[in-house]
Amino acid sequence: MQDPRVRRSFGTALLVSALVAGAGLGVVALRVHHVQLTYRADQLRAERDRTEGLIRGLEVEVATLSAPGRLETRAQQLGLAAPTRAQVRLAREYVPSGAGSVAVRVTSDEALVR
Repeated sequence: MQDPRVRRSFGTALLVSALVAGAGLGVVALRVHHVQLTYRADQLRAERDRTEGLIRGLEVEVATLSAPGRLETRAQQLGLAAPTRAQVRLAREYVPSGAGSVAVRVTSDEALVR
């Protein structure tokens, strides 16, 4: 039979070796995970850059399509014309009254609204 000290030291060495190997595998696993996250972050940055480029392009397109000159030309193509003086109604000016209600200034042919 072997000496108990040898058996104990062998068990201790085996345990320490297992802990070192486990720690090494843990470090490798963390490094692999870090590399995967780095690749994913690069993919997300590239996607963000593509999306920002698309947004810039769409903003330019919106600005182009809503340009006053283009809208006027398109309105004329659709048969629309500038309104005549009789077609334009001006908004009445609202004046607050002392009672908390709103009084409307009216012309002689319109009624007072409260």
